[in-house]
Amino acid sequence: MPGRLASHAGVWFMRLVAMLPLAWVRGLGWLLGRLLYLLARSRRRVVWVNLRLCFAHWSEERTRAVAVGTFVHFAQSWLDRAWLWHASPEVTTRRLRITGALDALAGEAPLVIFAPHFVGLDAGWTALTQQVPRQFTTIYTNQANKIVDQWILRGRQRFGGARLFGRIAGVKTIVAALRAGEPLYLLPDMNFGPEESIFVPFCGVMAATVPSLSRFARLGRASVVPVVTRMTRTGYVVEVLPAWTDFPTDDVEADTARMNQRLQGYIETMPDQYFWVHKRFKSRPAGEAAVY
Repeated sequence: MPGRLASHAGVWFMRLVAMLPLAWVRGLGWLLGRLLYLLARSRRRVVWVNLRLCFAHWSEERTRAVAVGTFVHFAQSWLDRAWLWHASPEVTTRRLRITGALDALAGEAPLVIFAPHFVGLDAGWTALTQQVPRQFTTIYTNQANKIVDQWILRGRQRFGGARLFGRIAGVKTIVAALRAGEPLYLLPDMNFGPEESIFVPFCGVMAATVPSLSRFARLGRASVVPVVTRMTRTGYVVEVLPAWTDFPTDDVEADTARMNQRLQGYIETMPDQYFWVHKRFKSRPAGEAAVY
């Protein structure tokens, strides 16, 4: 019972946060992020290990600045879900701006959206489902807390008749929707374990990477369009990049390595907005020592 009350209180807190000016929300996130950096010692270590592996040439000062910024942006983006999911549609439209190769999203052709794990991933999803006249789909992992799970599901299904497939839905269901013209918002750049992954370089380090971007594009006969979302002072900019012309190929491993290589380029433009809190290198190739 105490856990249920706390969960309900958390949801109501987010409803209240949605009413605040954005500058206040971001200020609260700045304070929370700084506090988390000081108190969450184990997660702070994960961030530092990730940054040192990926950017060994950085100075201590730059690594620390990006590590702190990672926690701040993470906290700010979490609080931003308050207005993404509870503020009026006029507010979300004003704070979410889609730019770039918008023509790549037009029509009804099968489309896989490569959406890397930047802190703005939910903002990008909200912007697309609200402002682009297509029905989008994505893959969802259920949360252990049922109240939080329902809150997230309602938030992500707020606009555009969006559909969320559980991981148990199976590839056939997802591919059928993809071929029917429902773009798949895919986030394949995390470590889901070695079982269904392949080891390819990520920022110069071998990383277990699911080859789902290549496989879904091939099975769905779909183009791949990267969408990179950047947090700004006034909300988020959702940049639609041109469709990749050389993807997929018949070489899944080469495709997956190419995905990571291009992702590295996106990360270098805003390294403190990437999900370094994730244990990206938890799985190691045979014979290599654990890094965390």
